[in-house]
Amino acid sequence: MPTFAFQQVDVFSSEPMRGNPLAVVVGADSLDDAQMQAFASWTNLSETTFLLKPRNPEADYRVRIFTPKQELPFAGHPTLGSCHAWLAQSASTDKDEILQECEAGLVRIRRDGSRLAFLAPPLKREGVIEDAVIERVAQGLAIPREAILAAQWVDNGPGWMGFLLRSRQDVLALEPDFAALSGLRVGVVGPFDAEWDGEDAQFEVRAFTAAGFEDPVTGSLNAGLAQWLFGSGIAPSNYIAAQGTRLGRAGRVHVNRVGDEIWIGGEVTTCIKGTVDL
Repeated sequence: MPTFAFQQVDVFSSEPMRGNPLAVVVGADSLDDAQMQAFASWTNLSETTFLLKPRNPEADYRVRIFTPKQELPFAGHPTLGSCHAWLAQSASTDKDEILQECEAGLVRIRRDGSRLAFLAPPLKREGVIEDAVIERVAQGLAIPREAILAAQWVDNGPGWMGFLLRSRQDVLALEPDFAALSGLRVGVVGPFDAEWDGEDAQFEVRAFTAAGFEDPVTGSLNAGLAQWLFGSGIAPSNYIAAQGTRLGRAGRVHVNRVGDEIWIGGEVTTCIKGTVDL
């Protein structure tokens, strides 16, 4: 039975076990689709990734991303976590910019001080959300329709929708009915009040998945929300989003706009390192 290098890392938090965990199998070229899916199902984390040799000569490595049920072409926290694991195994640790190959294409990742940041991919779907869907989401969140100040498709692959509420406290107060939201990927954002909420972040984000659970910290959603918030003039050019608060996490997503580029960054910490037999 082959043995592979393995890491379990925590993404989007400087405090171990306060972000979003990711399992990473290194040098997984000999594994087939069924083996990857079986291991991802066994870890039962939101995502498990497998690092392989790149097919594109420009890329530093290739990654495949699996949930317990399916493969994803791209996801945010697996991108940063996989890059962190690759850097730990690579001799190219002095590179300022890394190029990741995934099923969605090539993704630029750069060092941002102690953090890693990926370039937000373009939106596959944007614009207004149908009224009937907004009504359904409002009912699923147990809030009046008028509590939703704005709504927008922010889909860069997974299918996220964005909903703006009046405040951070309104976001934290949500008690979603996952049965009512079944099949929808609902992202909710609300601004901080510096006097009441402090100044360590400017927005609170929550992500309610189509599979019926709340995701602790979500890179893809924050990337989509950033494009909406910047384009609508709601957010400044640089801000920090807090996520995972209701789950006892301390996720912090650093969002920076540089010209036409939007970079989504965060800390990554290795929590488990060893080998796995597959």
